[in-house]
Amino acid sequence: MPSTLTHLQCSRDSCAQVVPHTSLQNLCPACKAPLLARYDLSVAKRTLNLEALRTRAHSMWRYDEVLPGAPPITLGEGMTPLIQAGRLGERVGLRHLYIKDEGLNPTASFKARGLAAAVTMAKALGATTLALPTAGNAGGAAAAYAAKAGMGCIIAMPSDTPTANIVESRAFGADVRLIDGLISDCGKFIAEHAAKEGWFEVSTLKEPYRIEGKKTMGLELWEEFGGTLPDVIVYPTGGGVGLIGMWKAFEELEAMSLIGRERPRMISAQAAGCAPIVRAFEQHRDSSEFFDNAATLASGLRVPKPLGDFLILAGLYASGGDAIAATDEEMLKACREMAALEGIFAAPEGGAGLVAIEKLVKERKIQADDTVVLFNTGSGYKYLESWQTALES
Repeated sequence: MPSTLTHLQCSRDSCAQVVPHTSLQNLCPACKAPLLARYDLSVAKRTLNLEALRTRAHSMWRYDEVLPGAPPITLGEGMTPLIQAGRLGERVGLRHLYIKDEGLNPTASFKARGLAAAVTMAKALGATTLALPTAGNAGGAAAAYAAKAGMGCIIAMPSDTPTANIVESRAFGADVRLIDGLISDCGKFIAEHAAKEGWFEVSTLKEPYRIEGKKTMGLELWEEFGGTLPDVIVYPTGGGVGLIGMWKAFEELEAMSLIGRERPRMISAQAAGCAPIVRAFEQHRDSSEFFDNAATLASGLRVPKPLGDFLILAGLYASGGDAIAATDEEMLKACREMAALEGIFAAPEGGAGLVAIEKLVKERKIQADDTVVLFNTGSGYKYLESWQTALES
């Protein structure tokens, strides 16, 4: 079915500026906040329902009424398995624990969803070379989809990014620039060079469509749970686009009368060595502060200040959720348990989510009968150095 995309709108309620979707856009021209894609949901609801989905393509593009309308640049992303984790659930005290394994996406992480949508629209609107900073997985995904689209790709990565991310990005033909510093330093490099070099920036939340790809994780949960939602979603949070995107998906489902006002409790899992959202949540703030000296082996969580921090926190507060930090040691131990009990070779970020679940169960903030979905956002194969450390400890 055709997309019902109508316009882009600033994500800050105090601004809410409307921007056309027919040309390349980065941040809101008025206030520099992220832009959100808006749809005619009264039209989308006519054809988007569980019955119609039964015969559609087995990829994230099955929800095309509420996705960008350009011809998809696709490698088959989405529709990852939702695995009932009975043995792991029994160990942590949950009867209904599920793992959504995003490591089985193309390029072995959830980043495939967002970059597929971003590259699709960038290509359709005339961009020729893409550029972004990355902590690792987004670089590999951007490079793969740029290759599929026949576009150039410039990637700035911290010099200590896991080797697998560097190798795959270069294998796909990307121009990889290794920067001494954090993803924030890489972001400065891209921002300083993009305009004068003619690159289109697809950094996290600096263009509107990575959110759209990520929101399909929420749409899939709604479909997989038969038109309902789980009680709790635990999401490893670096830039937090997946959490923001799922919250947007739930708002759109409600607007189409496909769910009611109920929402899962959204739990943000971060690394103790880089926990700006946890710190802001504990201080009841609406935005985060830059997390100095950020350090964690979970490279995807090493984001000292997410651009969409105010959107992440708003979702946590509105859902009655929480934000929990895990040490690197706790993450690796949790990853070993996930592998040994469920056969899932998780990224450290997924381990952080399991640590958050364990802590919240002990604090009785998650109950034994709650339906809980843990997102494993990437494959352990991308983190072999970290896994080697885990197995030797």
